Amino acid sequence: MKRREFITLLGGAAAWPIAARAQQPAMPVIGFLSGRSLKSDAHLVAAFRQGLNYAGYIDGQNVAIEYRWADDQFDRLLELATDLVRNNVAVLFAGAIDVQIKAIKNAISMTPIVFATGGDLVELGVVASMNRPGGNATGVTVIAAELWPKQLELLRELAGSSNMIAVLVNPNNATARASVRDVEAAARAISQKVLIVNARTEADFDSAFATLVQERAGGLLLAVDSLFTNRREKIVALAAAHAVPAIYGRREFAEAGGLMSYGASTVDQYRQSGYYAGRILKGDKPSDLPVLQPTKFELVINLKTAKALGLTVPTSLLVAANEVIE
Repeated sequence: MKRREFITLLGGAAAWPIAARAQQPAMPVIGFLSGRSLKSDAHLVAAFRQGLNYAGYIDGQNVAIEYRWADDQFDRLLELATDLVRNNVAVLFAGAIDVQIKAIKNAISMTPIVFATGGDLVELGVVASMNRPGGNATGVTVIAAELWPKQLELLRELAGSSNMIAVLVNPNNATARASVRDVEAAARAISQKVLIVNARTEADFDSAFATLVQERAGGLLLAVDSLFTNRREKIVALAAAHAVPAIYGRREFAEAGGLMSYGASTVDQYRQSGYYAGRILKGDKPSDLPVLQPTKFELVINLKTAKALGLTVPTSLLVAANEVIE
């Protein structure tokens, strides 16, 4: 072979991979939308990626993730969601967006959506049914109605019977009305009085706690809400400062110093959401993927906080706990 022919052949071979790459389809992109912040949810991002891995996708290798964080500015959620859709994401994941969940669903009709929520997607009008969602959305949901009775029971067992138990709710949350209805029904079933206390922003926290102290509430339940989760350290600190025994729906509160938590694993919820996003990338339709609900719940007790409140944790609770923080 002549030298000129060899160089020509070598040059052509070197160009093959470039041409091949140009013909390959672009890497699919998942839009990740959250009402919270990366600071508070880094562990949930890791769980979401793990779920993607189970479906055969690795971030940066065969899929890309585009993030949008509202940082508690919930009025920006719809804007951030539509921005992701304009960037042609293949799937939109939306977590901690209950405040605007219906608006997002109504505005986005073509892009597949996976919701991670604390509300009933059927009652919220997001899906047609749990088994056959229909439309372009499905998700993983934790329905609070199933948690209130157990949370009341656990709080009364640890903190003792009280004439009044306060319930902190964000009235801006799309699930707020259902939460109030369900917790009041659970309380009536055991003849327990409850006091509904509202907090729309962090600025309302101090007055909310002042109200429950003034009303002599002997305990506190917290509705699941992104505002509260993002500001869990402040809420836990206020409960400690006012010596109010409290139970939360997320283990992150107990880890931050809260008395105890009982609820589904948020990490599992995001892991399952990542897996669903991967299945949709493979061709499954959201309309055919049933809305998932948790099958196990975690009880976490912070023994250090119990001692600080002068509470003795019954052996029955210690045995039942999935984790005891000392």
